[in-house]
Amino acid sequence: MSEGLPTGLASGAGNSLWQACLEQLAQELPEQQFNTWIKPLVAQVAEDFSRVTIFVANRFKLDWVRAQYAGRITTLLEKLYGQPVQLELALAPREPVVRSYSVSTAPEVGLPVEPSDIGEDVSPAGFKNRLNTALTFDTLVEGTANRMARAAAMHVSGTPGQLYNPLFIYGGVGLGKTHLVHAVGNKLLADRPNAKVLYIHAEQFVSDVVKAYQRKTFDEFKERYHSLDLLLIDDVQFFANKDRTQEEFFNAFEALLAKKSHIVMTSDTYPKGLADIHERLVSRFDSGLTVAIEPPELEMRVAILINKARAEAAEMPEEVAFFVAKNVRSNVRELEGALRKILAYSRFNQKDISIALAREALRDLLSIQNRQISVENIQKTVADYYKIKVADMYSKKRPASIARPRQIAMYLAKELTQKSLPEIGELFGGRDHTTVLHAVRKISGERQQLTELNQQLHVLEQTLKG
Repeated sequence: MSEGLPTGLASGAGNSLWQACLEQLAQELPEQQFNTWIKPLVAQVAEDFSRVTIFVANRFKLDWVRAQYAGRITTLLEKLYGQPVQLELALAPREPVVRSYSVSTAPEVGLPVEPSDIGEDVSPAGFKNRLNTALTFDTLVEGTANRMARAAAMHVSGTPGQLYNPLFIYGGVGLGKTHLVHAVGNKLLADRPNAKVLYIHAEQFVSDVVKAYQRKTFDEFKERYHSLDLLLIDDVQFFANKDRTQEEFFNAFEALLAKKSHIVMTSDTYPKGLADIHERLVSRFDSGLTVAIEPPELEMRVAILINKARAEAAEMPEEVAFFVAKNVRSNVRELEGALRKILAYSRFNQKDISIALAREALRDLLSIQNRQISVENIQKTVADYYKIKVADMYSKKRPASIARPRQIAMYLAKELTQKSLPEIGELFGGRDHTTVLHAVRKISGERQQLTELNQQLHVLEQTLKG
């Protein structure tokens, strides 16, 4: 809690109500938006829940939150509480620094971005690095899904500027890419406290380029970025269609490699899958080591849930963790969201965590999954994607153009539904369960080896999950 804020902010049951609201917003909003505008908010909940006051750090943020998010926050609070809730926004008292802000209208900025020194941590060397010190290799759950990426990241943090430069980590949302890059920075600083390390989201780099243009401060911009020992940059796909940003990043990239500094990047796709990025930049991205992070397997999801529950001073029984892990398959962020819902529901209703409580807390999520992802839906989506007939999914035809999509559909049916192998086989024209098992093992193994197949599966999974 920030110094100077009123006492009793969002405590007890009120905290559960606000946390449940935050959890839902984290599911709805892009990560960067949520972390920038929603996560820092502090709430004061009235004892009878009729009024929630949100304290915002400054006038700029207050106006933006009111315009963009207040309506949705009110709707969520009333849905969670079941009765009308009055939402108030107020400036947090004793604000230590008053700044003036300007919202850039430059073509490369989609959202107003505050000055780049907000929210940064400061290393012992006095350099603001933006690292989250809680995201380390020790707090990252290891599994088959992230083992290669973690090993490469560990190597980089121990011997920066040598092998795997740049390190390019890609995968879907919420799989732990950001955690991994923070872990690299934190490990390097633990070993070399005076190293100049910077973590930044690609959107902030775009904003810094625009501000350097507006203020004619490109010398300072180059000094900041070209002098680093380690640059960690998230979501480089945001550079798409931003020519000047790509040019400046190319210059920074070349300068850092020339001085044997290390670059670690993340993206939602592999380098050659990036759209509207200059070819020379793509070739640089692809010149080091490219590794994927996959959706976590069942055992890894169970371990994540149990570990994160303990971090919240709660014990999740193993059978509950298995129940949640079987129903929340896509990524770590959704797992964390499900856990927050369960913990909030448990505290709000003063009930122990059980499968019945988890089912009740996650009823909206489970109903959406059951409604949207069926074997029939998977068959239709895969058939459309590979331009074959849905009837081919059930037929005995065996040409590669049909057999391959059929195997992919079987694999997705096993991954995304609760159906057993015999049940899946029956829905694919009465095939034996061993046929389905062969398909699942074949596609699962090839996914680890074939970048193009892995990307196709990511697209299909995201399409099916809506």
